[in-house]
Amino acid sequence: MVVYHPSDHWARLPPGYSWAEAAAVAVDSRDRVFVFNRGEHPVMIFERDGSFVASWGEGLFRRPHGITIGPDDSVYCADDMDHTVRKYTPDGRLLLTLGTSGQASDTGATSMDYRTVRRAGPPFHYPTNLALAADGTMFVSDGYGNARVHVFAPDGRLLRSWGEPGSGPGQFHLPHGIAVDQQGTVYVADRENSRVQLFTAEGESVTEWTDVARPCQVSIDRRGDVLVAELGWRAGLWPGMTPPSPDATGGRVSVFDRQGKLSKRWGGGDNPCAAGDFFAPHGICVDSHGDIYVAEVTWSAGGKNGLVPADCHSLQKFSR
Repeated sequence: MVVYHPSDHWARLPPGYSWAEAAAVAVDSRDRVFVFNRGEHPVMIFERDGSFVASWGEGLFRRPHGITIGPDDSVYCADDMDHTVRKYTPDGRLLLTLGTSGQASDTGATSMDYRTVRRAGPPFHYPTNLALAADGTMFVSDGYGNARVHVFAPDGRLLRSWGEPGSGPGQFHLPHGIAVDQQGTVYVADRENSRVQLFTAEGESVTEWTDVARPCQVSIDRRGDVLVAELGWRAGLWPGMTPPSPDATGGRVSVFDRQGKLSKRWGGGDNPCAAGDFFAPHGICVDSHGDIYVAEVTWSAGGKNGLVPADCHSLQKFSR
């Protein structure tokens, strides 16, 4: 049986550095860890042992949301409040921009609340995450103000889109996370429908997994296992929303095999600031050694309202 050892003080920040919260995390081909955070230094890079390497992105982002690193170590950053997804070199040189900075598409949405979306729209309205297929095709989940997946060629040309508001197959209530496996299957974390939907690369519905609680992001390891960061029902609730039951789970991480069978799960939020437990899992990735990194939006999901202490962890490493 695989055992993971948690560390919530793994990353060693330089003097004077801090983050309000870590929104997303990704690893490059050398297993360096890129932390996309909502602080003064939005992209921080660490070695596997937690030692600090560098930072970049100062002044570039409205609100960091999702980060993905390609096989060539290109870094893709989803900036939801800027309505763009941008591609950078590992040291922060801009290569490509998807979307128009500061310009949201017309979906009828009046805020970031997914319940105000009236119709599907073009890219983007608060995009959330990007995933890469083996041939470099880009899949973007969009988002808080839309209900759509957009597919782009490696040069940035829009190829196709699918999805609309709703809870049926191929519909979304906040497509929040996305991943593509080696077979080309697309996994979408349909957060407010509490499910992960699986599609072909053309957008045809395959199946859905419902044993999840408000999934935020999906990551696939080298074995093909699917890791899901779940926000749960104790953080980040929308106005007027109540948990389905008083004992509903809090934040947790689940691991499924390719057929959707649960193989491992931990957390639940009973002690959210303890190492190994969670308050608001938002991003997840796994390195070549099988170590798992989980980013949590601890501050915006409730820390600012006193639901957890200000020093509650926002990034954890689970060593295999």
